Amino acid sequence: MRHSPVIPGVRPVPLADGTGPSVPLVAVAHGSRDPRAAATVESLLDEVRLARPHLPVRTAYLDHATPSLAQALGGLESAVVLPLLLTEAYHSRVDLPAALNEARARDPRLRVRYGSTLGPHPLLPATLERRLAEAGVAPGDPDTAVVLVSAGSSDRRANEVVSGMARSWGRASWRADLAGGRARGWWAVTAAYASAASPTPEQAVAMLREAGAPRVAVAPYLLAPGYFADKVRRTTLEAGADVVADVLGPAPELAAILLERYDAAVRSPAGAAAS
Repeated sequence: MRHSPVIPGVRPVPLADGTGPSVPLVAVAHGSRDPRAAATVESLLDEVRLARPHLPVRTAYLDHATPSLAQALGGLESAVVLPLLLTEAYHSRVDLPAALNEARARDPRLRVRYGSTLGPHPLLPATLERRLAEAGVAPGDPDTAVVLVSAGSSDRRANEVVSGMARSWGRASWRADLAGGRARGWWAVTAAYASAASPTPEQAVAMLREAGAPRVAVAPYLLAPGYFADKVRRTTLEAGADVVADVLGPAPELAAILLERYDAAVRSPAGAAAS
């Protein structure tokens, strides 16, 4: 029998209007034609269900898969809608609010709270390090340069969030080495983008190699397998990367972030964020 994971700091919270902690969570992923993506999303939401068994959890997709958001909201009087997206960009700022407003126009009685994207969040570097460790890379290895690869966006602000995350992760990895009497941390952490921005992942790998990095590891800042993940693995290995970690997937840290976003959303007024 599988037991619910213990996620520190994640507790049910009642709604301010007294309707209790069981308002359904509707998690909205981008969607993909690759069936591995939907399977990964369901595995992540299974972690959420295990952590909070009495919370109804539904899945929805923006494109390429079903159910749609309107279908997932069918029959509900209230819901917390959370974007399974790693940065605030066009989908979270435009597509999702538009879909929510359309659903509420069809049923004016529907009360919806719209939560934040998964990232940025302090737990995400721990998830990335989990996947790197599974690929054989020790956290903060001073002989390893890391390429943090996001899908990339036409929204400059989203790309800047990823580059800022890379800088913060690099700084946070440094710690005192009491035995050696010196600081230790990643050789470097560099952001790269699989589309719409530069450097590309293969360019970032090549730049680190030219700079003298002893080893280069690629950390995909991607939720699920699919076109981008496959392309990143192929092109970065061809460019000289030593290790390519797996996508974030159904990590316990992501389940904790989702529940944190849910708890924050249920405290907010219904409909306030969907405009």
